[in-house]
Amino acid sequence: MQPAALGVRFLLELLGLVALGLGGYHAAEAEAVRWLLALAIPTFAAAIWGVFRIPDDPKPAPVAVPGPVRLLIEACLFGGATVALVATGHQTLAAAFGGAVLVDYAMLPERAKRLARWR
Repeated sequence: MQPAALGVRFLLELLGLVALGLGGYHAAEAEAVRWLLALAIPTFAAAIWGVFRIPDDPKPAPVAVPGPVRLLIEACLFGGATVALVATGHQTLAAAFGGAVLVDYAMLPERAKRLARWR
């Protein structure tokens, strides 16, 4: 895979986690609950992201899943981050983030095809 595209992908993953935390913070009224959600939601998302993978993508998978399931997980997490940005009033940022995710998938078509085919 192209190193620049992988770097962009990693940055998008980090930004997605930040967006999920922002969404969690804005989802509650009580300050303690806000901070709990701001930390718990991205932590849970990162755990799902890191655990459920296809084998050797790029390391051995703690829990191996079929490629289409991995694509669904990625779509849910990136989509959730985009929705979180919209929900917090950052529509332009949400559009830019969602667009950047699509461009990243376009830059790595062989990975998406491999995931779609992997059983």
